[in-house]
Amino acid sequence: MSDLNALTIAAARDALRTGEVTSVDLTQACLSAIDAADALGAFAHKTPELALERAAAADKRIAAGDAPDMCGIPVGIKDLFCTEGVPSQAASKILEGFKPEYESTVSGKLRDAGAVMLGKLNMDEFAMGSSNETSVYGNAVNPWRAGNSDAALTPGGSSGGSASAVAADLCLAATGTDTGGSIRQPAAFTGTVGLKPTYGRCSRWGIVAFASSLDQAGPMTKTVRDAAIMGRAMMGHDAKDSTSANHGVPDFESMLTGNVKGIVIGIPKEYRMDGMPAEIEKLWADGTAMLKDAGAEIRDISLPHTKYALPAYYVIAPAEASSNLARYDGVRFGYRAKLAPGDGITEMYEKTRAEGFGAEVQRRVMVGTYVLSAGFYDAYYNRARRVRALIKRDFDEVFAAGVDAILTPATPSAAFELGKQVSDPVEMYLNDVFTVTVNLAGLPGVAVPTGLDRDGLPLGLQLIGKPWEEGELLNTAYALETAAGFVEKPTRWW
Repeated sequence: MSDLNALTIAAARDALRTGEVTSVDLTQACLSAIDAADALGAFAHKTPELALERAAAADKRIAAGDAPDMCGIPVGIKDLFCTEGVPSQAASKILEGFKPEYESTVSGKLRDAGAVMLGKLNMDEFAMGSSNETSVYGNAVNPWRAGNSDAALTPGGSSGGSASAVAADLCLAATGTDTGGSIRQPAAFTGTVGLKPTYGRCSRWGIVAFASSLDQAGPMTKTVRDAAIMGRAMMGHDAKDSTSANHGVPDFESMLTGNVKGIVIGIPKEYRMDGMPAEIEKLWADGTAMLKDAGAEIRDISLPHTKYALPAYYVIAPAEASSNLARYDGVRFGYRAKLAPGDGITEMYEKTRAEGFGAEVQRRVMVGTYVLSAGFYDAYYNRARRVRALIKRDFDEVFAAGVDAILTPATPSAAFELGKQVSDPVEMYLNDVFTVTVNLAGLPGVAVPTGLDRDGLPLGLQLIGKPWEEGELLNTAYALETAAGFVEKPTRWW
């Protein structure tokens, strides 16, 4: 077989079982692709020796007949996941040199299932960003190009390295995290599939925290079937995470029938934003028609508090971030600033945090500290929490009225040029306009590539499901994926 790194998880799994390929073959193909793709900036830390060691072990396991679905599959791990003995910096200077002595639960589950870690993937610093331009490693770059332009495009954020690596076939799949859209937006920008599970489905233990009530890990893959396979391997109860839910994890892949006859798809009127590009409107209408043709019932719905979601999110997330990031002080681990004679502990804290955190992280910590301060806690933070409860209630009422899934755009545009929005934080935050509601309500959501814009860039739609019903959601996504027939890949320029 040629182009082994271009295989899907499902195809590679089947080829491994028949002996057509070995995990070492797959891994070497991916490692060669990674070494040839430094221009994409997707991999921050490469682990070739560890990868080949795990691949050889996976081959033995497969030969012995003891092989879960992910056994022997080469994957990339976002730099937010702590990986034992491997640098885990959250793309920040302040965690320079940090090599954990432990493994995050999610990456540990994949390791125990026999998956092969190729290395750590680039991302926005502490997962704060929508374009992968806040990383201490430098930008990750989208493998897609607009028309005949040579301009470098964003792969999205914060899981930009993950999206770039999967789209460019540097790995068969990757882990991502999603706090306000950081799996789904990059997936839409790169023509890949991104699943954000229900809050509590994947353990957060060992994942560097951004906003603890919003963060959720998930798979970033080439197809919906792959998301079902990898997602199942990542999910499950974890006693080490108090927010981990003790819900059984079904075999999502077996639920992919593609039959959506009789299911009700909600189309929320509030997502028709002023100034929405015609291409996004058409994509949404086309996706709606595809699901209707497949037998689904289309129903117009209202989520009245949607317009308050973005401001509520950008109060709650920075507030939680300012609390979570207080631990980075130069005392116990990571970067410590050089001190002048006479400097005390206060100067060490100040200098370490000023030098260790990038501009966007500093901005969000300052905003978060402000909204939690004594005079503003009720005016901002508590009000945002009340709005969050109303947003969740909107979804609860719609689902209670018989809606099975909600279809919306995933992003307000295709991938934009690197450097275009970085000077205006508010414009950058607007990239999350269609995705933050899902995190605020703790719901599962999936981005599916469904078309191209006039410049040949991928566009994605988002499906939002009921809590704990990822299987039904993935089946609807599978029907949409099948109807859209999206098979385009970026033309290799790197």
